[in-house]
Amino acid sequence: EILRCLVGSEMCIRDRILSKVIKEGIYMEQCNKKCPLMENDKIRIAGVQKESIVDGPGIRYVVFTQGCPHHCKGCHNMQTHDFNGGKMVSINEIANDIKKNPLIKGVTISGGEPFVQAKQVSKLIDSLQDKNYDYMVYTGYNYENLLQNANDSNGYMDLLKRTDVLMDGKFVEELKNENTIFRGSTNQRAIECKNSLQNGSIMFHEF
Repeated sequence: EILRCLVGSEMCIRDRILSKVIKEGIYMEQCNKKCPLMENDKIRIAGVQKESIVDGPGIRYVVFTQGCPHHCKGCHNMQTHDFNGGKMVSINEIANDIKKNPLIKGVTISGGEPFVQAKQVSKLIDSLQDKNYDYMVYTGYNYENLLQNANDSNGYMDLLKRTDVLMDGKFVEELKNENTIFRGSTNQRAIECKNSLQNGSIMFHEF
């Protein structure tokens, strides 16, 4: 069965099998003049910070994903909440931009909520495997919640397995503390994600 979408009086046809579209987690966007498929080789982002020293240890490249369901009070990145905002960017384009800078120690994925696009973020990390970067991911979800709800469709586990340090938990304005390293509020935790998965219990990271 071929996936079709109706655009005004025109029929836009993309030669893809519907079952494959569903299996790979490709989702539909608002249709304009093109068939509204978000391919797995693109990611919706709010922007990037090419050199940061406040989003993890060392000089880091930061990708701010677009779209967030949490809407934390006092959020510093409110422009990243709209799921229809930001822009679609090639994952390879971002990867190539990261590799151009020899000073980059690691990559931080922030948002927005990165786990909304877990499969796309995982693909970005995979495209950087020829470099010895460490990967830090911020999420408004709790680690336990991500584990409990992980499935093949959402790709949570794929991203967790690729994450060195997971900064989990919503930003709570009442718990804001400027002395918390790389965190906005004291409830947020720095979790050694790969080690925690391997050991079956949470291992916290000290900066």
